[in-house]
Amino acid sequence: MKHNLTAVLLLLCLSLTACTLNSPIPDTPAPAPAPPPVVEVVTPPPPPPDEVGPLLSYHQSLRRMSQGELVKELSGLGLQQRSPRVAIQMGMALMLTRGGGDLARAQALLDSVATSPDADAAPFRPLAQMLSSNCAETRRLYDHADKLAAQQKENQRRIDQLSEMLEGLKAIERTLPVRPAAGPQVTK
Repeated sequence: MKHNLTAVLLLLCLSLTACTLNSPIPDTPAPAPAPPPVVEVVTPPPPPPDEVGPLLSYHQSLRRMSQGELVKELSGLGLQQRSPRVAIQMGMALMLTRGGGDLARAQALLDSVATSPDADAAPFRPLAQMLSSNCAETRRLYDHADKLAAQQKENQRRIDQLSEMLEGLKAIERTLPVRPAAGPQVTK
């Protein structure tokens, strides 16, 4: 019986082993797929409103105005509340008038905007700096032109003086007695 029992146990072990060999291996759960990466959609801030474009158009309209219209425009701007935009508009108008000191006033207005620490002036600073440097260059050119005009006047005065002296010398020469013409010289 012992053999039978051993044989039965052996058979049982073998059959259990066979069952485990033939039975399908339970599926191991696949790792869960990684969640898709989170894509943050960053929308750029809206562009600041274009403050310079309308001012450039305004400048073009000023250039088409007569001197009387420019003076009228300036008086209208003088009645408005002071702001960086109004200061630049006044500077632009003063740059085009031909009054004495208007260019210096324009440069002062533009410099005030270019150096202003106010946040309202920030979009206007580059334009104000450019227009201010344009005023400075124009003033320098006007000063140079004035110096050249003064030099030209002085040169013309000297030319007139020299012409008068030359005419005086010609008059003196005409009053001198005529010298006898030298005869042919005989050589020995």
